[in-house]
Amino acid sequence: MPRPKVFWPLRSAVIAHDAEIASAGITTVFDAIAVGGGMLNKNRDAVLMDSANAVIDAVKDKALRTEHYLHMRCEVASTNVIELFDNFYNEPLVQLVSLMDHTPGERQFVDVKKLKVYYQGKYGLNDIEFDKMVIERKELQAKYSKKHRLVISSMCKNIGMITATHDDATEAHIEEAVGLGATISEFPTTVVAASAAMKAGMSTIMGAPNVVRGRSHSGNVSATDLAQKRLLNALSSDYVPSSLLYGAFLLSDEQGFSLPDAIATVTSNPAKMANFDDRGEIKIGLRADLIQVKRCTDGTPVVRKTFKLGKRVA
Repeated sequence: MPRPKVFWPLRSAVIAHDAEIASAGITTVFDAIAVGGGMLNKNRDAVLMDSANAVIDAVKDKALRTEHYLHMRCEVASTNVIELFDNFYNEPLVQLVSLMDHTPGERQFVDVKKLKVYYQGKYGLNDIEFDKMVIERKELQAKYSKKHRLVISSMCKNIGMITATHDDATEAHIEEAVGLGATISEFPTTVVAASAAMKAGMSTIMGAPNVVRGRSHSGNVSATDLAQKRLLNALSSDYVPSSLLYGAFLLSDEQGFSLPDAIATVTSNPAKMANFDDRGEIKIGLRADLIQVKRCTDGTPVVRKTFKLGKRVA
């Protein structure tokens, strides 16, 4: 949807997305698909199947420059999340599942004031509409969240699917994550949660835009805070593909990471977290996925060339 209520042809959209990914120096991408959580954004549920299938079909047609997988982001408090997820349960491109709960007052949005700014700005809700939404979301969480979290994590265990928990805020969240078989703490919102995740043997990943901007847009712990405490394993491009490489260089320039360790947060570390043992390093026997990078005078990285399996794709 390049503009509100404007639906672009899906295959064309996937190809355009792929071109942006390649130009950002990314050779393996997990395309995030929102599963459930469409209370305010009804388009999410409406386009879920077609969007995922557009990626699957483009991969089958060998129409893409980079290697695409699907990352199913399951909103556990949604009424229909199990039904929606079941459509992709045995799809080979699905390689990662996140258990998410964006209930007001929880995890990402402990500060409901921050949530109010976000939702009123994004969806134009007035105060009455916002308060009604908060009540409805809390009711849904009480009814479905724990149940759906258990069902989806069990489904993932049955097929050896990598599972991540999202917006962990407390030690209890990490204990629950370990019990569910999750190995990744995705965007922990506090130092306490990130530290507990590390101690429990989980890997942590934060959004690279958080590093570039120097703060979380929802007022939680910043990725740089976790980096300084060495509680950060990897970066996600989140909503800005070009932020991935930019964020890695900033870890080296400003957070005391060696350049190899900083680059590892976007190469070897996430590759290991995704159970890929054929990429992430420049090493004999591994894939020749390489990029050539120039840095501007202010340090901003510019990708000059991108190679996948030794073949230039951007």
